[in-house]
Amino acid sequence: MFIRLGKQLYQRFSVHSYRSIRAKLLFCFLIVTIIPLLSLGALNYYQSAKVINSQFGKYGENTVAQLDQQISSSLNRMNQTTGTIYSYLLDPARAGLGNQVPSTYQEIMDKDDFEALLKSLKTDKTTGIYLITRSGYYYGENNLDVSKLDSIPAWRFMTSVSKGAHWLGFYPMNHGMGDTEHQGEPVLGLAVRINNPKGAQHGSTILIEENAEGLLRMFHMFEGDTKAHLTIKDPAGLTIYETKAAFTPNSSDVIWNRTLAANGWKIEARLPAQAFYLSSNLIRSNTVVVAVVSCLLAFGLAYIFSSRFTARIRRLKDAMQKVSFGKLHTRTLVEGKDELGSLDTSFNRMVSGIQSLIHEVEISERLKKEAELKAFHYQINPHLLFNTLNSIQWKARLQGAEDIRQMIYHLTMVLEGNLDISQELIPLGRELRMIEHFLKIQEVRYGPVFTYEQVCSEDLKPYLIPRMTLQPLFENIFFHGFEDGQGTIRLRVEEEGERLVLTLSDDGAGITEEKLKQLNTQRPKEQPKGRGGLGVQNANQKFKLHFGLQYGLTVYSSKGEGTTIIIRWPKKEEHPHGDN
Repeated sequence: MFIRLGKQLYQRFSVHSYRSIRAKLLFCFLIVTIIPLLSLGALNYYQSAKVINSQFGKYGENTVAQLDQQISSSLNRMNQTTGTIYSYLLDPARAGLGNQVPSTYQEIMDKDDFEALLKSLKTDKTTGIYLITRSGYYYGENNLDVSKLDSIPAWRFMTSVSKGAHWLGFYPMNHGMGDTEHQGEPVLGLAVRINNPKGAQHGSTILIEENAEGLLRMFHMFEGDTKAHLTIKDPAGLTIYETKAAFTPNSSDVIWNRTLAANGWKIEARLPAQAFYLSSNLIRSNTVVVAVVSCLLAFGLAYIFSSRFTARIRRLKDAMQKVSFGKLHTRTLVEGKDELGSLDTSFNRMVSGIQSLIHEVEISERLKKEAELKAFHYQINPHLLFNTLNSIQWKARLQGAEDIRQMIYHLTMVLEGNLDISQELIPLGRELRMIEHFLKIQEVRYGPVFTYEQVCSEDLKPYLIPRMTLQPLFENIFFHGFEDGQGTIRLRVEEEGERLVLTLSDDGAGITEEKLKQLNTQRPKEQPKGRGGLGVQNANQKFKLHFGLQYGLTVYSSKGEGTTIIIRWPKKEEHPHGDN
């Protein structure tokens, strides 16, 4: 039951969402907002986490390297000190140092010299330098209780046959004699067993101790900063130092480790993965919270905006429905000057226009019927006209009136070109042929008193030109330029890049300056004043209508010196199927 109810609600919501523009806008706004927001949040989290983890990892590595450097500095210093003492004892001239308390003057002098050397080798960090013999007697400051050395764990593991250096690790200074200056301080110890069978100090032990407070303080600072578990072990696996806090190693731990070159100690710092990625996890949590809040805010703003937006559209839709029912007095309220406000204004204007148009249509329909009746009375059938002219031409041939026959023939050809309105753009060659027929008529009329020169390459004749544009210009030449048809007409067509340039000139009467200015500056649909300008204006408008306002005619003339008309238009050819 609940499943069926859920399906019904889903279907209703889906259908309503599909039909409601508010739901579509809301969905689009959410998509446009949430996808970049989530993408930016994810990218920001990824980059920030990557940078933080990388920097934290490098910080841990650098800190462990600093620990290595500080420990190695102390170890190298102690090694150098023991090396100096060892070399001193191997000198045969120092054989006066014995295993017992000095009894002779020379032994006392040797003891004083050796202890002076030990004192000179001390630094501000040195707690004590001693040479402990097999008998328990020792050289150095008189503040050591040899019997308490067994309190040092690593000292107890040393045997009488042990050789070389033995690092005792970190331990408290609890083997002093009485209340010494460094009692209880943490120290780092090094014991070197002397191996010189021929020497008096064979089997003795050099003991050097340095204050380890600085190193331990550094260990604690590292543990506090990184929250890592620090462990230092010797090559045998014995623990030299370990963080006091309980720790369980895990395979996912982040590990920083170093091996000391001075004695082979291994420094290992282990940080649980959860602690290592704590900062990045915090960034992720904050990013998720910000993303959720931003999504909710975006949803609220999108809902408010879409509701206000669609309310205006719904009101306009209701108004359109009323108009569709015939309520032409309906108007919608205009709110704001945005696109919807413009749409409301346009709707109101449209309804007002529809009211006016309905009234005008009623009048125009009445006038149309009257015009159709008149058109039947004045209609001329082109076939009837051509048949009649052909009959007259045939009659003139029978009667021997050759001039009349030729004049009617050329008139028929001119009328055939002018009355063919199936194409507005025709090839230039066809227009020039009609001009030739027109000139034949003028030759019959005036006689051979004028000269016509034409220069046009055959390659340019296929290009298109508006129909019946040159004939009115030639008519102007004969009607206004020439006196009794006498004069010279020159026509030249040339290429100018992707344009054609037609130059038509005559040596007729010319045009006055006032009339010339009127021809070159008159606006579209403006009727020229006086005679002689209508043909030029019509031809100019045809070029502008077909090819653009940048093309057309330019007239140059001077009174008594003739007229030159230059026409420019783009090169266009007829399509193979006859389309222009």
